[in-house]
Amino acid sequence: MTAEGAPGGAGRVDPAQLWLSPEQPRRGRKPAFTREAITAAAVALADAEGIDAVTMRRLAAEVGAGVMSLYSYAPDKETLLDLMADRVNAELPVPRAPTGDWRADLKAIAHLQRALMLRHPWLPAALHGRRSLGPHALAFLEHALAALRPTGLDGAARLEVFAQLTGFVAGHVAHELAQQAATASPERTAAEVRYLATVAADGEHPELAEVLNAPARPVTPGATFERFLNRLVDGLDTD
Repeated sequence: MTAEGAPGGAGRVDPAQLWLSPEQPRRGRKPAFTREAITAAAVALADAEGIDAVTMRRLAAEVGAGVMSLYSYAPDKETLLDLMADRVNAELPVPRAPTGDWRADLKAIAHLQRALMLRHPWLPAALHGRRSLGPHALAFLEHALAALRPTGLDGAARLEVFAQLTGFVAGHVAHELAQQAATASPERTAAEVRYLATVAADGEHPELAEVLNAPARPVTPGATFERFLNRLVDGLDTD
C-alpha cells in the first residue's frame, strides 16, 4: 500500500497519542463516524478486495464521508494500517497462562497467527514494517513472552524469538496464498511439473532427481505448515 499522508505532510502519529489517549470529541455537531467504525470499514474492504484497495478516497466512498473528514480519524495511511492490524489482533484468543511447555505454547501461538492471517489475507503484507503495537497486539505479545520464560532466554532474546516466529508465519501464509492462486491454473501447474521432470532427467541435477523421486509427503497446507513449524521451533537453541 503506497503512502498517502494527511494534508500538509503530517508525520506518523505518536503511539502514545494513538493508543493511550481516548478519541477526543470534537466541538459542535456530533461526528458522523468513530475511529472504530472507520477502521472496521477499512478491514472489511481489505478482506474483500485486498490491501491495495484501501485508499482514503475509496474508504470515504464506502462509508459515505468526505475524504478530508477521514483524516481526523486516521491522519495518514500508515496510522490506518496500525489501527487495522490491531483491530484484527483482537480476534487472537489469549490463554490465561502458559502451560510451561514452551515449545508446545509457541506452536499453539503460531497456529493462532496462521488462522488469523488466513482470515485476513492482507495482514502478512501489512505487518511488514509495523512498529506501533496496539493494545490487542501487546496482549498477545505479553502471552508469548511469558510462554518463552522457561527457555531461560533474556527479554531481548525472547522478543527476537517471537519476531522470528511471526515473520515465519507471515511469510508462510503469503506463500500459501500464492500457491493457492497458482493451483487455480491447472495448465500452468502441469507445465511446471513437466518442466521439472525434464530437468531432473538430464543427468546434471542428481540432487533434484533424488528429491523428485522420494516418497511423497502430505502436501495439504496444514500438514506443510506443521512440518515447517516443527523444524523451526524444535530446532531453536536456547543456550
